[in-house]
Amino acid sequence: MTLFEETLRTISPVSKEKEGEVRAHLDNLTKPKGSLGRLEEFALRYCLIRGETMPGEVKKRIYTFAGDHGVTEEGVSAYPREVTPQMVLNMKSGGAGINVLARHVGAEVRVVDVGVDAEFEESGILLVRKVRRGSRNMTKGPALTVEEAVRAVEVGISLAREAKEEGITILGTGDMGIGNTTPSAALFSALLPASPEEVTGRGTGIDDGTLARKKEVVRRALEVNKKSVSEGPLEALAAVGGLEIAAITGLVLGGASVKIPVVIDGFISTAGALVAMRLAPEVRDYLFLSHLSAERGHALFCEREGISPILDLGMRLGEGTGAALAMSLIEAGVKIYREMATFDSAGVSRGEDGDVPVA
Repeated sequence: MTLFEETLRTISPVSKEKEGEVRAHLDNLTKPKGSLGRLEEFALRYCLIRGETMPGEVKKRIYTFAGDHGVTEEGVSAYPREVTPQMVLNMKSGGAGINVLARHVGAEVRVVDVGVDAEFEESGILLVRKVRRGSRNMTKGPALTVEEAVRAVEVGISLAREAKEEGITILGTGDMGIGNTTPSAALFSALLPASPEEVTGRGTGIDDGTLARKKEVVRRALEVNKKSVSEGPLEALAAVGGLEIAAITGLVLGGASVKIPVVIDGFISTAGALVAMRLAPEVRDYLFLSHLSAERGHALFCEREGISPILDLGMRLGEGTGAALAMSLIEAGVKIYREMATFDSAGVSRGEDGDVPVA
């Protein structure tokens, strides 16, 4: 049995066994019931995913997966393909947006070369797990073989397992890859499903003419790979996806298999999460959607899947930036749960309805 197959078999829904105890503790904190809104929801979900009634310190890590895309040959991005390795080196040196926000919230970052069309030496926060140097042009055939897609998925699974062993308690996803909103749009179109027009956006800020071409590229890729896409989510991932998207799929599956919550970043990360959800529907129990991306199609995903993002800041950078910000709010909910006094410990009287502190 492969690591991929084993992981799919070990994913189960989050147990609700401890829900009553966790809710009782939340309701016994010195506040009106439910007055901290979604922070209480975050604390509850974190505890249930972890299987803990009194969690310890939250230890955060974001994996930013990097890969190149053959579809950039079709002129779908405002930036050249050479920007991908340049940005990987920027992240390695700590100068990218994800580095700044991760430092701000106290999260670790690992940048993972899973498919960049360049060679790196592994050092510092940069991990080299290359499957191949970029995907193929999906308008001319499958972007990846199924075997290559599985290998990339297994990169993510393995990193989730390593993180568990290293004491990480919450994971975040991120991406870097010029052109990657195009395969992401193709995956949304295939798996939601939706038309290319509904899910294809401006990515790096392309003009109207390039946007029209990008929509046609997505449509053409889906038509060329129609048979593969129809065979299942793994085959769709291989046909019209990318290596960093596949690794994100693996991190989601791996996190769920070892009962670590996973905070999903924006449009590209959600495409990877969508593949994981179609492969193993139970993984949605383990996911926090960090923010509503400004990229077209993300709102449609949220509506169709009934998932409420934590933030809506008009962001569309990727890299894991939204995941970093959302992690801080999830941690805030957990800290409230752990550190806030209870009515009994603080000697605070309850109101007449039994839950409101007396002024």
